[in-house]
Amino acid sequence: MASNMDREMILADFQAAINGVIPQENGILQSEYGGETLQGPAYGPTSHSTAASSASSSSSAFRHVVPSRQIVERQPRMLDFRVEYRDRNVDVVLEDSSTVGDIKHILENELQIPASKMLLKGWKTGDVDDSTVLKTLHLPKNNSLYVLTPDLPPPSSSHSGALQESLNQNFMLIITHREVQREYNLNFSGSSTIQEVKRNVYDLTSIPVRHQLWEGWPPSATDDSMTLAVSGVSFPCHRLTVGRRSSPVQTREQSEEQCTDVHMVSDSDGDDFEDATEFGVDDGEMFGVASSALRKSPMMPENAENEGDALLQFTAEFSSRYGDCHPVYFIGSLEAAFQEAFYGKARDRKLLAIYLHHDESVLTNVFCSQMLCAESIVSYLSQNFITWAWDMTKEANRARFLTMCTRHFGSVVAQTIRTQKTDQFPLFLIIMGKRSSNEVLNVIQGNTTVDELMMRLMAAMEIFSAQQQEDIKDEDEREARENVKREQDEAYRISLEADRAKREAQEREMAEQFRLEQIRKEQEEEREAIRLSLEQSLPPEPKEESTESVSKLRIRTPSGEFFERRFLASSKLQVVFDFVASKGYPWEEYKLLGTFPRRDVTQLDPNKSLLEVKLYPQETLFLEAKE
Repeated sequence: MASNMDREMILADFQAAINGVIPQENGILQSEYGGETLQGPAYGPTSHSTAASSASSSSSAFRHVVPSRQIVERQPRMLDFRVEYRDRNVDVVLEDSSTVGDIKHILENELQIPASKMLLKGWKTGDVDDSTVLKTLHLPKNNSLYVLTPDLPPPSSSHSGALQESLNQNFMLIITHREVQREYNLNFSGSSTIQEVKRNVYDLTSIPVRHQLWEGWPPSATDDSMTLAVSGVSFPCHRLTVGRRSSPVQTREQSEEQCTDVHMVSDSDGDDFEDATEFGVDDGEMFGVASSALRKSPMMPENAENEGDALLQFTAEFSSRYGDCHPVYFIGSLEAAFQEAFYGKARDRKLLAIYLHHDESVLTNVFCSQMLCAESIVSYLSQNFITWAWDMTKEANRARFLTMCTRHFGSVVAQTIRTQKTDQFPLFLIIMGKRSSNEVLNVIQGNTTVDELMMRLMAAMEIFSAQQQEDIKDEDEREARENVKREQDEAYRISLEADRAKREAQEREMAEQFRLEQIRKEQEEEREAIRLSLEQSLPPEPKEESTESVSKLRIRTPSGEFFERRFLASSKLQVVFDFVASKGYPWEEYKLLGTFPRRDVTQLDPNKSLLEVKLYPQETLFLEAKE
């Protein structure tokens, strides 16, 4: 009987502690499932009187409770690396006290490539040396790197072709829901990731990804970011089983059933705290004290020169505190986040969400672990928002953000944030870019629920979507006008090109005609010069009464004209050829034919005399053009 009374008093004190730490604006602590509330233990009249009679001993009973969980010294921080080399992915897990060279030595064994031949790329801070300690790089828990081997020959393309074929195939996953014994047949492409499969199963079974317990994945499926094509699942179909992971509190209670230690959970079935476990909140998060005391690293360095480096540390520390399921924070300055969200094409623009963190607020742990890391919130933010973060814990960082806020949003918004009390943090600012300025649509404080946060994000998206449709319409009209102008300019350019080509063709034709005319004139001048030269070199025509033997030749031209001349019978046949050429009929182009008998005189020896070739005393010849 005394044990039951002690237990009831302890539960009452525990409920009062929760109500004292977490602000209860609505008077209830809402759970993740359907708005259920955590009520304190119901006391009847007997229990009230018992509590009153035992008030003096309640605090003493609570002080003598021996905690079953010992606070242990914090373990070294582990870093996960996914290293890509050609068509292979290698997972490396190291402590942050290791060096870059340690990663290369592990890859040397896995890839069978000498470490000296490797170039390890993908570091956010640029190239690093092998001696660089990982802790100094302020890396997030999960990292992606890739290896280059420029000194090694490339592999054959057969394997990459097979991988591409697998990525294009469709896999059927036959998934059995263990608790309800229901089977789902789901089709996925080979390029789908294991994470996408788990999110689809969440939509069907209402089991959050972090609570899903799977059976049937191949041993090679070690990372949720792997595609089905490379995960090793069977083609064309593969069987899997999914169930809900048991609660950590239930597991702890089962292991402590044999313990005789007096503890407020040791003799309980744990039902009173099941909802808190489903939230994923540990004791330190519920009280907002214990886990903060164990943290050594700030979310963001004070007076960081580079905002990108500060956001890298923020992302890494956020992952180490709250897990890998969180919004994807934009790494870069606030101006760069504006550029990414607001200044692309209208269809690609997004809202900007600014998360303002504060380590000293009692709401921070619950807001981060329950609201900001809820899968529905993470998915909605990744699809519709660019998320940028800043830590307001340090005064210097707070002042720096307020300066940025004044510059980009105006003094009114900056003053609104300046007047926020510590326990009103974290803050979530929803920003929409407009043509002339940036508008703050909403300022969400940390004392909210997942459903309320989702509704306010969706309300902001409705406003943004209406504005985006107008921007898309204006952009389409502007592009249509620009397309018409481009088409007109192109048509004008083509017309100019055609006119220029026509003009150039005419100029070329005229130039060719002029060139041919010049050649013709030069040839005529040359022929005329040759004709005159031959005419002047002819011996004088003998007279009819000459005492020497004279041969009289009558020559008919192709046009039907005749010309005749007397030659000495002793003159060479070449003299006749020169005479004919002097009349404009060179013997290279024309042949001289005799009549009876018909013969080609130009084929005879030009050094023979007319008498020898029987062109004496007279002969009629005619000219014919050579073929």
